[in-house]
Amino acid sequence: MATTVTMPQLGETVTEGTILSWAKKPGEPIAADEVLFEVSTDKVDTEVPSPVSGTVLEILVDEGVTVPVGTPLIVIGEAGEEPAPAGAAPPAPPESVPVPEPGPVPQPAPVFEPVPVSSPGAEEPAAGAKTRADFDATLSENGAAAKFLSPVVRKLAKEHNLDLNKIAGSGRAGRITRSDVLELIDAAGRAAPTARPAAAAPALASAGTAASAASVGSGLPIPVMEGDDVRDLDRIRTRIGTNMILAKRTAAHVWTSVEVDYEPVERVRQRHRTAFKEREGFSLTYMPFVARATMDALKAFPVVNSSYYLEEKKAVFHTKVNLGVAVDLDQGGLVVATIHDADGLRMIGLARQIRDLATKARAGNLEPDDVAGSTFTITNPGPFGSFMSAPIINVPNTGILSTDTVAKRPTVITSEDGQDMIAIRHIGYLGLTWDHRAFDGSTAVLFLRKIKESLETWDWEQELN
Repeated sequence: MATTVTMPQLGETVTEGTILSWAKKPGEPIAADEVLFEVSTDKVDTEVPSPVSGTVLEILVDEGVTVPVGTPLIVIGEAGEEPAPAGAAPPAPPESVPVPEPGPVPQPAPVFEPVPVSSPGAEEPAAGAKTRADFDATLSENGAAAKFLSPVVRKLAKEHNLDLNKIAGSGRAGRITRSDVLELIDAAGRAAPTARPAAAAPALASAGTAASAASVGSGLPIPVMEGDDVRDLDRIRTRIGTNMILAKRTAAHVWTSVEVDYEPVERVRQRHRTAFKEREGFSLTYMPFVARATMDALKAFPVVNSSYYLEEKKAVFHTKVNLGVAVDLDQGGLVVATIHDADGLRMIGLARQIRDLATKARAGNLEPDDVAGSTFTITNPGPFGSFMSAPIINVPNTGILSTDTVAKRPTVITSEDGQDMIAIRHIGYLGLTWDHRAFDGSTAVLFLRKIKESLETWDWEQELN
């Protein structure tokens, strides 16, 4: 009996994945739990094992293709079973997807007239010829592809009043992807009356600027100067670009900051730094102090540890804190790794978790659970020398905290006898980007003040002993 393997859901918010590579070819044997394929999602790249042993009969999705969760990917038969010969009719899909009779496939019209989303293709097949593409397109026309539209695609289409039936999808069987919708939205903005006329592009070269044009996904030219190096974006840069634009369009971003006197933290850190490194194998930084103080602040202001869903008119207040930590991949991208149940950890436990996740991320060893389910996020540009930062919210989180550089600065303090004086202290800034749809400025400031007071007044010795 043949088994059809479908695209797994690698994380609670993951709706689709891209096949990076197949480990087996049709006709090759596969053992249960042996790596079957590598998949990339907007969260992480991971290897997926085979659920059964047998022989690979057919690969249904090519490498590089993005498909939604639940899409049939590969058919595995009994051990020793021979795959169907090339050109044979495709096998019936899973029972959950009805197979309609093949029929003519009308071409969808572009949504925005000024920017065509598809160009004339190759010759049409001879009348009556049925290919695998015809079969897949027929499924699409009968609702199978529409069934797999991701929630993000539906949401964007609704927000921008787009008719999904008129969008030419670039995915398999004409499926509409998030990139298709975003490109059309951006193209509509560029096609506004105030935009530069299309005829102006060739004038760049004739004016002696040594410029040429390179084609982009929307079909519009981009200016390229002589000597420029045009490169394709890699997967992680594409994912970051798409997710950041979506986050900015979704959440009402507001930024608030406070100044923090880190002198009490610095004195404790200096006293314990040598012993800590010898015991733990890594340096004691400011990050775990900030993370520990943030746990208490999130408990005091639970709305900051919530997820916001405007269309559903719901707010989810989380009883636990799953702390997202932004990890720089040596300037090759950024990923948010998750410390689950972070509110149950003391400072040393948080320091270990932050270190372990950063190490796994930079080695490319993160698992799907390592990047799923964050309820609040901290990003740490301070080690790179930042003064103040305004990060983008990791939606559906309602806030993200930025920890910036701590440096010695002159500041006014009050002595024990009540006298004001100028002293050299370790001063830094905490910035909070928050979603104004979820809460207001008073909550944001009080939340930051709670973290500030904890950093300046706690007995940090007891956290390290």
